[in-house]
Amino acid sequence: MSDAHSPRIHAKEDELVPRVLIRAVLALLLIVLSLVTIATLTDRPLESTPAQTEVIAERAIYLSGDASGAARVMDLNGAILADFPSDKGGFVAGIERVIARERAKARIDATAPVILRLRAGNRLSIYDPETNWSAELMGFGADNLRTFARLLEPPRANTSAPNQTQGGSHHGTTD
Repeated sequence: MSDAHSPRIHAKEDELVPRVLIRAVLALLLIVLSLVTIATLTDRPLESTPAQTEVIAERAIYLSGDASGAARVMDLNGAILADFPSDKGGFVAGIERVIARERAKARIDATAPVILRLRAGNRLSIYDPETNWSAELMGFGADNLRTFARLLEPPRANTSAPNQTQGGSHHGTTD
């Protein structure tokens, strides 16, 4: 068998990653792993979490979603607040899946409502009182924040256009 046809096992010296860099990355990895292990074993409290400021508004809601991205949001009475098709509800369905997973891990009722909270400083969050899980929604982008912010607004009453009533337009005539 000739050496000309066998694959080369080793790369050229100038194409290799320097050993000192590999050792530095390995050292950094071991340091981070050690710090996380120590923090976990000593139950060190979380740092850099948002301050618990005053709640300005809140609303209890039920979330339901599926893997296609379709999602539905209902109030405590079962009235539909929002019904998102699969191309619009991905974020809401994703939040619902996270909450469902957290509840399944804790073996808690998956049908309980979650709390949507607006705090001082325009901070919107979603909170699951069953598992104490929460997420600050501003970190997920303006569009996703707006999606949940609209759910805090009271439902709009059907308002008729000027000169129109429910029965139709009178066009300025008198009865």
